[in-house]
Amino acid sequence: MESINSFKGYGKVDELEQEAFRKKTRKRLIILIISSVILVALIIGAVAGTVIHNRNNSSSSSSSGDSAPHTELTPAASLKAVCDATRYPDSCRTSIASHLSYSNTTTDPESLFKLSLLVAIDEVSKLATTYRSELRANAKDPREQRAIDVCGIVLDDAVDSLNESISSLEAAGGGKKTILSPAEISDLKTWLSATISNQETCLDAVEELNSTNSKAILRDLRIAMRNSTEFTSNSLAIVTKIIGVLANFNLPIHRRLLGSGSHIPDWVGLAERRLLQLETNKTTPDVVVAKDGTGQYKTISEAVAAVKKKSESRFVIYVKEGVYVENVELDKNTWNVMMIGDGKSKTIISGSRNYIDGTPTFETATFAVKGRGFIAKDIGFKNTAGASKHQAVALRSASDRSVFYKCSFDGYQDTLYAHSNRQFYRECDITGTIDFIFGYAASIFQNCYIKPRQPLPNQFNTITAQGKSEPNLNSGIIIQNSVISALDDLTAPTYLGRPWKNYSTTVFMHSDIAGFLSPLGWTEWYPNVEPPSSIFYAEYQNTGAGSSVAQRVKWAGYKPSLSEDEAGRFTVQSFIQGTEWLPQTDVEFQSTL
Repeated sequence: MESINSFKGYGKVDELEQEAFRKKTRKRLIILIISSVILVALIIGAVAGTVIHNRNNSSSSSSSGDSAPHTELTPAASLKAVCDATRYPDSCRTSIASHLSYSNTTTDPESLFKLSLLVAIDEVSKLATTYRSELRANAKDPREQRAIDVCGIVLDDAVDSLNESISSLEAAGGGKKTILSPAEISDLKTWLSATISNQETCLDAVEELNSTNSKAILRDLRIAMRNSTEFTSNSLAIVTKIIGVLANFNLPIHRRLLGSGSHIPDWVGLAERRLLQLETNKTTPDVVVAKDGTGQYKTISEAVAAVKKKSESRFVIYVKEGVYVENVELDKNTWNVMMIGDGKSKTIISGSRNYIDGTPTFETATFAVKGRGFIAKDIGFKNTAGASKHQAVALRSASDRSVFYKCSFDGYQDTLYAHSNRQFYRECDITGTIDFIFGYAASIFQNCYIKPRQPLPNQFNTITAQGKSEPNLNSGIIIQNSVISALDDLTAPTYLGRPWKNYSTTVFMHSDIAGFLSPLGWTEWYPNVEPPSSIFYAEYQNTGAGSSVAQRVKWAGYKPSLSEDEAGRFTVQSFIQGTEWLPQTDVEFQSTL
C-alpha cells in the first residue's frame, strides 16, 4: 500500500464519502447549469433596470425640478433579486435581512453587497476566534494540533481579506460614487476568492491527516464552517454576477485596454521594471545579504525582519551567491519587497521540511510569502526532502500581484504552492513529481521550463493540481508559451494534471509538450472516478510530440480545443490583470494571445 499512500496528496478525502457526494451533486450541477443563464438574465434585468430608471429619473428631476412618479423595486424585492444570483439564496436573504432590520433599508445593489460583506466578516471572525480553541481541545496528538494551528493562521488571513474588501469598498465609494470600476471589482473578487481559499486550506490541513479522530474533527469543522463559507460565497456571487455586470452598463462604460507586444503586469511600477531589467551588479539595494559577511546580514530572515511593515515603498534585498539553508517567511504585513539574487542556480534558498516528518503541507514551505506586491528575480527556491518524504513545498505564495522572474523551484511532491491571489511567473524552471504546481491562486506561467522527474516506484506524476472549489472563484493555473520536458530519465506515467476540487481550472496553451506525456493527458483525482462536469481543463494550440489530443480523456469538463475567444479568457489581460493592469513596461510579458 505504500504506493497508494504516498500518492494521497494534499487534501484527499475518504473515497466512499467523496463518491456519495458526487452522486448527490451531479443532479444539482445539471439543474444549476441549465437554470443559471435564465436566472441571472432575469436578475440583472430587474436590478439594472431599476438602477438605470432611478438614475434617469433623478437626472431628469434635477434638471426640470419635477419629480416624475415611477415604479421601483421595494427593499425586499431588491434583496431577493440580488440573492437569487448566489449559490445560497436562502442564507443570503436571511443574513442580510437581519442587518436591514436595524439599518437603513436600501434597494441599491452595492449597499446590499456591503451588508453581505459585514455578515461574512462577523461569521468568519467568530470562527477564527472561538472555534479554533474548541478544535485544538479535541486534538489528540501533535500532528492534529499542528493542523489546527494551520487553521488558526489561515482563518485569520481570511478575516484580513474580508476587512481588505470592506475597506476597499468604502474607499471606492467615499459616500458619493455608486459604481465600482472593473479594476476595483477585480480586486474584490480576488480577495473574496482568497477568503474562501483560506477556509478551504483549513479543511485541507485536517483532511490530509486521514485518521479516525481527524475525520471526526473534520466533520465538526465542516458544520461549524457552513455559515462562513456560504456567506463569503454569497458576497463573491453578488460582486461577480450583479455588481460586475452593472459596471458594464452605461454607468459609465469602461473601455477595455488591450495590450500589444510584450509587457509585465502593471502591479510592477516604473522603478521595479527598471530593476528587473538591470544586471544585478548595477542595482542599488536597500540591504545586502551575504554568507561571507560582506553584506549587512548573513541570513535572508534577518533582512526580511528589517523591512518596515505595510510600507508602500519598494524595499530591495540583494542576496549574494550562495546556498542559504533556512526557512523564510514574509508575513502578510511585509509589503512590496523585491528580492534579487545572482541567478537561479547561484542564489539558492534551501530547506527540507516535509509531511512525513510531521509538518503539515502548508508549513513545509522553504520560502513562504503573504505580503502583497512581492517580486523575486534570479533566485532558486528548493526543498531537498526528496520523494520519500512526500509533500514538501519549496515555495508557498499568497502574495497578491506577485511576480517571479527568472527563478527556479526545485522539489518533488508539491514543489510550488500557488496558494491564493494573483500571481505571475516568467522564465522560471519548475521541477517535481506529484501535483508539483498546485493551489487556489489565479496564476499564469509564461515562457517557463516545466520538468517532471522520476517519482517513487509505482507512482505517477501530475504536473498540476488546481483547487478552484466554487464557480465564482478567481482561480486557475494557466501555462502559456512554455516547454514541458522530462528531467533526466523519466519512465513513470506523467500527466498534465488532475482536478483537485470540483471546479478545478487548468489550461495549457501555445506550449511545447515532449513525447514523455501519457496520451491520456490528464488523470482523475480518485482512480476510475470521472471528475464532475464543472471542471474546466483545456489545451490550445500546443506543439511537440506529446501535444496530440487524439487519445485524451473524454471527460465532460475537458476541452481538447478552444476557440480564440475562449482561449483569450485565460491570457494575462483577461485572467489576472483586469482592464487597468497593463501599462507599457520593459520586462517582457505577453498580455494577449
